[in-house]
Amino acid sequence: MSKKAAKSDIEILTSVSARIRERIKNDGGSFLANDNIAEYIKPGELIELGVEVADRVRDLLRTLVIDIENDHNTRETAERVSRMYINEVFKGRYHDQPKVTSFPNAKKLDEIYTVGPMTVRSACSHHFVPIIGNVWIGIKPGERVIGLSKFSRVADWVFSRPHIQEEAVMILADEIEKLCEPQGLGIIIKAEHYCMKLRGVKEPQSSMVNSVVRGDFRHDPSLKQEFFELVRQQQAYGI
Repeated sequence: MSKKAAKSDIEILTSVSARIRERIKNDGGSFLANDNIAEYIKPGELIELGVEVADRVRDLLRTLVIDIENDHNTRETAERVSRMYINEVFKGRYHDQPKVTSFPNAKKLDEIYTVGPMTVRSACSHHFVPIIGNVWIGIKPGERVIGLSKFSRVADWVFSRPHIQEEAVMILADEIEKLCEPQGLGIIIKAEHYCMKLRGVKEPQSSMVNSVVRGDFRHDPSLKQEFFELVRQQQAYGI
């Protein structure tokens, strides 16, 4: 049997998750919880992965001593959870970035503007419970610009992965810089973490706020202050 045939047989016999992991490792990539791995998934494999995930969730439910055969409420829970993870809550891991077209900054605009609040939903990578919050993005345009709605699409794509908030805002900043290369960039996120509300300390009023500033926003204190002031006005007037 040739090496090529042997490799083909291995791909057929192993689980789809094992095949994807092997591709990532062979390429020197990573598959951390907040990584996007869409480039390593072949056409049709997300369907296979969904079946595999459902099987594992079914095993989890049985291990929790839940009678999924006779309980009408949980009989199809495994399939629902699988679809939710792959196509919704964690879609930012398995799906390509939404198509974003940038345009030349023909008028050489250099005044800052903010977009927000934009609702983002994620899941704590420690406990897989919801993180729900608002994001504001401030831009001092560079040579290229993107449409306002695209900020929301990219934020949703980035946050739809298991995260800790401090890393999520950095990843979002990286993606926006790649898309439009702004002279200055600021991001603020305020989110509620259900790992603190639902379990543990059970603090219902607690939230977390953090920010990142880059480029001119980092080097010019007046621009940074202007960005934060614009966000405060948007919060105060509900716009």
